[in-house]
Amino acid sequence: MNNKLHSYLQQLLLADKAEDEFEDILPVITIDTDEEPSVDNLPSELPILAVRNTVLFPGVVLPITVSRKKSVKLVRKAHKGDKTIGVVAQKNTSSDDPIAEDLFGVGTVAKILKMLVLPDGNTTIIIQGQSRFKIDEVTQDEPYLMARISYCSDTFPKKNSKEVKALVQSLKDAAAKMLKLSPDIPQEAQVALDNIDSPSFLTHFLSSNLNVEVAQKQKLLEVNDGVERGTHLLELMLREIQLLELKQEIHTKVHSDIDQQQRDYFLRHQIKILQDELGQEGPDQEIQRFKERAEKKKWPEHVAKHFKKEIERLGRLNPQAAEYPVAVNYMEFLLDLPWEEYTKDNFNLKRTKKILDADHYGLEKVKERIIEYLAVLKLKNDMKAPILCLYGPPGVGKTSLGRSIAKSLGRNYVRMSLGGVRDEAEIRGHRRTYVGAMPGKIISQIKKVGSSNPVIILDEIDKLASDFRGDPSSALLEVLDPEQNHTFMDNYLDVEYDLSKVLFIATANSLETIQPALRDRMEIIELTGYTMEEKTEIAKRHLVPKQVREHGLQEEDVKMPKPTIQKVIEDYTRESGVRSLERKIGQLVRNTAKLKAMEEEYTPAIKPEDVVKILGPEQFDKEIYQDIDTAGVVTGLAWTSVGGDILFIESILSKGKGKLTLSGQLGDVMKESAITAVSYLKAHAELLDIDYRVFDQYDLHIHFPEAAVPKDGPSAGIAIFTSIASVFTQRKVRARLAMTGEITLRGKVLPVGGIKEKILAARRAGITDVILCQKNRKDINEIPAQYIKDLNIHYVDRVDEVIKIALLKEKVKNPLNITVTEEVKGGI
Repeated sequence: MNNKLHSYLQQLLLADKAEDEFEDILPVITIDTDEEPSVDNLPSELPILAVRNTVLFPGVVLPITVSRKKSVKLVRKAHKGDKTIGVVAQKNTSSDDPIAEDLFGVGTVAKILKMLVLPDGNTTIIIQGQSRFKIDEVTQDEPYLMARISYCSDTFPKKNSKEVKALVQSLKDAAAKMLKLSPDIPQEAQVALDNIDSPSFLTHFLSSNLNVEVAQKQKLLEVNDGVERGTHLLELMLREIQLLELKQEIHTKVHSDIDQQQRDYFLRHQIKILQDELGQEGPDQEIQRFKERAEKKKWPEHVAKHFKKEIERLGRLNPQAAEYPVAVNYMEFLLDLPWEEYTKDNFNLKRTKKILDADHYGLEKVKERIIEYLAVLKLKNDMKAPILCLYGPPGVGKTSLGRSIAKSLGRNYVRMSLGGVRDEAEIRGHRRTYVGAMPGKIISQIKKVGSSNPVIILDEIDKLASDFRGDPSSALLEVLDPEQNHTFMDNYLDVEYDLSKVLFIATANSLETIQPALRDRMEIIELTGYTMEEKTEIAKRHLVPKQVREHGLQEEDVKMPKPTIQKVIEDYTRESGVRSLERKIGQLVRNTAKLKAMEEEYTPAIKPEDVVKILGPEQFDKEIYQDIDTAGVVTGLAWTSVGGDILFIESILSKGKGKLTLSGQLGDVMKESAITAVSYLKAHAELLDIDYRVFDQYDLHIHFPEAAVPKDGPSAGIAIFTSIASVFTQRKVRARLAMTGEITLRGKVLPVGGIKEKILAARRAGITDVILCQKNRKDINEIPAQYIKDLNIHYVDRVDEVIKIALLKEKVKNPLNITVTEEVKGGI
């Protein structure tokens, strides 16, 4: 046979057979010899390779994937040696470690032609059968089977005899008929069969590729007489031909049945048209299933009417029409929606309070508002759900608070991220006339959770965008209006859906980017940043245990005392929430996890001095009160987005013409406060025994340190006034005193915000006395007593009261020699 035909047959047979067991067997052929090779050069003892699901015949080439440990050892050793092995089929194919009793008694000597190691670690060998043998005795079991063998003679009359010629021709005719009945095998295989001249190889080749059980192939291998083997093979082939003919007959009948079904379809379609004309409904299994589900469905009357209309329309559609699957999907969506299915609310308010307190430390006002809502809902039971908007900086727990509300109520929880949503159809859905139409996010999520009263978190509502595809924030106007959302209309749904039982909770970082009409529909609840004390408690209760669990450690492996947590908060984080704090704590915990994994000695307790070694140098400096014996230096209190802080205000005089200089990157509001303070001091100079003429002969410079940090806000008025009063009088400012409040031209002190953060900042900085407006007393009452027990708080209404408290009678050491010119009478 030529090489091209030989290669073709190999590809043909490789594609036709495949095994998926531990030894993957794929038969191919070789046409090298007319008779079996001589046994004189073959060994009398062979390593035995057990295979399953196939039988190797002489002259046949097989690739075998070997995965069992014993088989891998056998193959690798044989490949290094004479490359000769014995291949025997298994009786018991389920055995992964076969012994002698699990094998047939007759096998085939094989030569390893090539060995490949595959990427998955398995070994593949290509072997060629040479001669048949019989196992006389198994000589060893480990590390693999070895056996003494005796070779079987293959008696076959000369191929020119009439009996052999008739048998060979019958086999070839049967093989040709099998090829004809198997349309998936190319007809070129017939040419390959015609080129096989050896009767012995012909029987071996056909036996190897015959689609019969292993036991039947083994019987063919064990027959010594060639004519007997060929006769038995012919019987098996004729039986296979009968099966193929029966298969083809069944295929023909099925094809005829399909033609009959097509004829029946057209007849049924005509009957359906006639039924429609007569007002009768044709039987349809899918439509009938929809109707049965609709009968059990609990939904409003207008939805039931709409469904009936749509199901009648579906019954008139041709199932082959393009809009038919769209209509079917719509029917299923209507039936899947939980129209009047509600989860039962748990109104145990004490349990709710425990859950909120356990999940969130602080946030007392927010939790109180939630308890109020649940109390009203419990008493009235028909209150329309208000739309709450949790507004505050990132990381303060807005989203997780919504999850806690759902948990306490026993409602299903849904989180919808609105960041970057710019298509109105994301909210209202697409019309079903468009290809690929889908419902909006609101209706889809309600279908997903399976109840009509879930808690839906509209996350990042301030980050909605708009473009040519519409304005999603405008689409939310109906969703978030308690007076309108009981008749919400989704474009895909095309029927009103009641959203009034849904508890919507929106979250936002900024109110400026929310559309005014949308903001008006929500109740804004502000979440301010956490104080250091609150962050410390949150870290102890939640963050440290969470990071310990996530890093595979036990509670006793990591101990993080309060001073360590406070050092991380003060020196390594500058934020309102706790996300950066959690990352830093995770970094500390990872260091302990590394030491434990490397089995090094370590101390579970992480001390403050260890924080610098692990996290590196401090990233932020905190302001501490400085005892400065210089006139004109006053400590103010400021609110920032990351908490309160103290602020130093410095004033100095120099010879000049009364010029006022402000520095420190101040905003317009603070500049106005400084000008107001200077004007009031000039107008009431006699109260402090200041010669008014000095204002025209000295320049005043007011400076706010840390000029790289922008500063603005109406809270530094009295501090600026005290600073310039101190520098003009050269009187000392009371030690460890801080103040906050705004000033007017009439000398009144106005209240300011952020009192809690400012008071806690003063306490951390070592301040002992604080001056506040009288109207800020109510803010102090909301601060826990343990946070203000070391502070003396002075409440004032006018700036002259501030001066009495802040300025001492004595002057500073080495005061400035402030004098007026000789032409001017008097002095200070």
